[in-house]
Amino acid sequence: MSEALVNTRVSSPPLMPGSSKGTPAAGVPSTCEGAQGFLSSPVAITATSSSRWSVRSSGHREVESTAQAAPQPAELPLDAIDMLVSLLVRYMLHKYRIKETVTMEDIFKVVSPVCNEHFPVIFANACQRLQVVFGLDLKVVDPPNYRFELVISMGLTYDGMLPGKEHVPKTGVLIVVLGVIFMKGNRATEREVWRILNAMGMHAGRVNPFFGEPRKLITNDLVKEKYLEYRQVANSDPAQFEFLWGPRAYAETTKMKVLQSLARVNGVEPSAFPSQYEDALQDEEMRARATMSASSASLLGPLLVLVASLGTPIVPSDT
Repeated sequence: MSEALVNTRVSSPPLMPGSSKGTPAAGVPSTCEGAQGFLSSPVAITATSSSRWSVRSSGHREVESTAQAAPQPAELPLDAIDMLVSLLVRYMLHKYRIKETVTMEDIFKVVSPVCNEHFPVIFANACQRLQVVFGLDLKVVDPPNYRFELVISMGLTYDGMLPGKEHVPKTGVLIVVLGVIFMKGNRATEREVWRILNAMGMHAGRVNPFFGEPRKLITNDLVKEKYLEYRQVANSDPAQFEFLWGPRAYAETTKMKVLQSLARVNGVEPSAFPSQYEDALQDEEMRARATMSASSASLLGPLLVLVASLGTPIVPSDT
């Protein structure tokens, strides 16, 4: 049920560069085509010949790579595809660290021209790995020139990176934990969270080469950042602990965004999870009412000031 969704989301793409031999997706998956990031401007990649690729974006001219390729092999081993995906991911993470945009031309240069035939699969898997593992989306910032930037997913503002350090964004871990909490009824036991993180290769007390010591990350760092609440389960003996969304998570993202992300990666509609979908809809309605109330208050204030500045109104007598 909901747990299977979270498990699928965590394990669907290769999790770490070079860590698995997952089957590549056929074509660009929805993680590279939705409302978030890259998906704000639909991009299509199609073969025009064995040595040329065209890239088309809605409403913009067609651009073609001109790199000459050697004769293409019928198939490329999955190990080779995984290596190129890892190479492209590392390149785009470097661009994110130094806060530079990336062009499609840059991406073509990273992926060897010999692999043009497999470019859509490599590019799709790189996008998916960036989103699922590191919590980053590829966003079009200059459509005519096919220039992109990496942005933090789902409206979040935390990446956990320290200035001057060769670290990677930790937002992917945060998104996974927020997803587990939501799918478990807005609270998840420590055991439930760790079962998912263990499936990602993250274990308490064991330093992860990408995210550091995971227990410190989820019970200390993300709690201090107010993305998570970590507290003892009431009346538990021996003591058990649970995770909830913190105030910053509620302020920056929504249940619907988390549910849409989980559903999109798994190729289903959010309504495929009725209880979570209903919860997310109610959350959207509450936010809309709060926004309307705030707007009304902001308009009422100046009006009251104006009335006050006019002085006491004259009330006509009955005679």
